Amino acid sequence: MTTRSHSFSGFKSYLHALSDTPNRLRRRACSVSTSLEEMNRVRSLSGSEMKRALGWHDLFCFGVGGMVGAGVFVTTGRASHLCAGPAVVLSYAIAGVCALLSAFCYTEFAVDMPVAGGSFSYIRVTFGEFLAFFTGSNLIVDYVLSNAAVARGFTSYLGTALGLPANAQLRFTIHGLPKGYNEIDLIAVVVVLLITFVICYSTKQSSWVNMSLTALHIVFIAFVIAVGFWRGKLINFTEPGDPKNTAGFFPFGASGVFNGAAVVYMSYIGYDAVSTMAEEVENPSKNIPIGVTGSVVIVTVLYCLMAASMSALLPYDLIDADAPFSGAFKEGAEWVSNVIGVGASFGIVTSLLVAMLGQARYMCVIGRSRVVPSWFAQVHRSTATPVNASCFLGILTAAIALFTDLDILLDLVSIGTLFVFYMVANAVIYRRYVAIGTTNPWPTLSFLFCFSLTCVLFTLLWHLTPSGKPRLVMLGVCAALAIALLQVFLFMVPQAQKPENWGVPFMPWIPSISIFLNIFLLGALNKESYLRFGYFSALTVLVYVVYSVHSSFDAEEDGILGEKGGENFKETVGREAHIPKLSLLLQCDKLCEVAQVIR
Repeated sequence: MTTRSHSFSGFKSYLHALSDTPNRLRRRACSVSTSLEEMNRVRSLSGSEMKRALGWHDLFCFGVGGMVGAGVFVTTGRASHLCAGPAVVLSYAIAGVCALLSAFCYTEFAVDMPVAGGSFSYIRVTFGEFLAFFTGSNLIVDYVLSNAAVARGFTSYLGTALGLPANAQLRFTIHGLPKGYNEIDLIAVVVVLLITFVICYSTKQSSWVNMSLTALHIVFIAFVIAVGFWRGKLINFTEPGDPKNTAGFFPFGASGVFNGAAVVYMSYIGYDAVSTMAEEVENPSKNIPIGVTGSVVIVTVLYCLMAASMSALLPYDLIDADAPFSGAFKEGAEWVSNVIGVGASFGIVTSLLVAMLGQARYMCVIGRSRVVPSWFAQVHRSTATPVNASCFLGILTAAIALFTDLDILLDLVSIGTLFVFYMVANAVIYRRYVAIGTTNPWPTLSFLFCFSLTCVLFTLLWHLTPSGKPRLVMLGVCAALAIALLQVFLFMVPQAQKPENWGVPFMPWIPSISIFLNIFLLGALNKESYLRFGYFSALTVLVYVVYSVHSSFDAEEDGILGEKGGENFKETVGREAHIPKLSLLLQCDKLCEVAQVIR
């Protein structure tokens, strides 16, 4: 019997693997895993296990800390001054509802499959390996770049907190380097490395640090809200500073409220990182829904109150679009700007902490699937954390933050992140209506394609056509078509499986609304975001073709991943369908004990 050589055992082996790429793509690109695979065999590939030590209060604080960063101190001004006026309060409420709908989709997967992979694992068990790798890698790139930008933003807010003049430099310039790469930020590097050390040491300790900083940040936010209402005037909700500008609570109309929601939605990003901690949660079926959805609701209330206090302080046309709260307190209360700088600094640290926890767990589970080196999948025996992934991504983030002036602090919601939210909403519908191996997937896939196409058409009409009756008619036709598609799908296609513990209510309406909202928000992004997404997507496809598909193919041949042709997956799905309590036992980590009792 001859031993098969691995794809990367030598140059000739790799050339042979490349020549076999079409066959390997057919076998691996659409290969799906299962909940049983992800929670049992794939999870064991990390060696040591992550400890289940987090409760709902830990997840709640992680969610609040991850969402309430520095973005709210900036986006509120842009949305109020340029889009919605005083109705920015409603913009935050609408954006909060959008976030809650997406959070529902994440929660169903996290409860049913409590592993650290987040959206990567969710898409892998529905749409296959390639789409999972495509979305997961784009999300990690977005995390790293955004974290580097936010870390540099910490330096700016630290100067405000210390009361330093605007021209004071906490960075130093090296004139021999190109512009945009010549401002060295050592403070950002120190902050990133300290957070990396904390998340490597212990997830529970990271939770305590996050709780402490989040509590302080909330105190500062409550202070800003209280002072805003104390110094504000009700007339500012309806009267502009310049009589020539439009008056009223809706100076930009209903469309301005929705455009404002697209701008402020970036302030809600962070709850998705909480789903990556599902593997470390005690009693996932109870604690995950409370922690994730509860944090989104509380943050929505805080944001609406902040927006209302700012609108009470100044008329919308006098609000500084770039520094709304600092500008609103300039007259007679300059010291409040320093307080805002302190609060924003705490918010940056907590949002960085949660994001870096999330990105490391994404990379860890991607490593388990062997589409990146398995070194990233290792969980340290002593700390029970993915130290390799945490250190690699932490050092990479620090290196980028040291040199690069990334002007994306206002674009924390990148196209990659919204694309992942869109994919998860599709995945939760697909998983409910398709049982792999027993159900015809084409009716569900056809619905998802037609519904998405209708949403894209609605978004293009909203952003590109001029105001008027023809526009309203076309938008109405698109909305009616989308509702009709939903009704036909609901009537003709029965659900193939229902979650045992917690599921998205009003299926498929809620995830369908989430699909529409994510597409609508994608339409609000700028050209540069799409160009960056195109570059990284091309790089992702290249990496998958030259490395990932061959690595996962080797793992399949070695029996580490599913067996040839996907038969093992179909067989496993059949077993899951006939043992309805099995996933619950797996979530409690008592499968082995049950097997022994049965024997």
